[in-house]
Amino acid sequence: MSQCPCGSGKSLEDCCGPIIAGGPAATPEALMRSRYSAYVVCNIDHLERSIAAESRSDHDRDAAEQWAKSVEWQGLSVVSTQGGGEGQDTGSVEFQAKFRQGGMDQTHHETGNFRREGATWVYVDGKVHNKPLVRSQPKVGRNEPCPCGSGKKYKQCCGR
Repeated sequence: MSQCPCGSGKSLEDCCGPIIAGGPAATPEALMRSRYSAYVVCNIDHLERSIAAESRSDHDRDAAEQWAKSVEWQGLSVVSTQGGGEGQDTGSVEFQAKFRQGGMDQTHHETGNFRREGATWVYVDGKVHNKPLVRSQPKVGRNEPCPCGSGKKYKQCCGR
């Protein structure tokens, strides 16, 4: 028996394995942990099956599989959970998934939103907390002309 990738300390068979195999998740946290474990073991079927129907059109199976295979998964931390208790139909889980890709250690920090559907939970959407900054234009050098059109060097104009 192998240890569950979600970090629970239990075996995969006693933790996320039954959920990945198609069993119901009892809580949003249990579903989120099983989704992390599914990335680690590259079970894309579970990832697709556990997404709310209205969110499935945003799922790219090939990209998810490629990402799951291209990284070295290093651990999961649950930061907080809200809702998802007995008699509640929604919940959220803030988590950090650590991984190594291209020789760099990285963290995916997200608050995932979940909804109860029948006896199980599904992933609805999430808010990523550490989305990288992507420039729309190349970076301006300090000694280049300022892009504002003043005719001055960037460092003497808008770069101050």
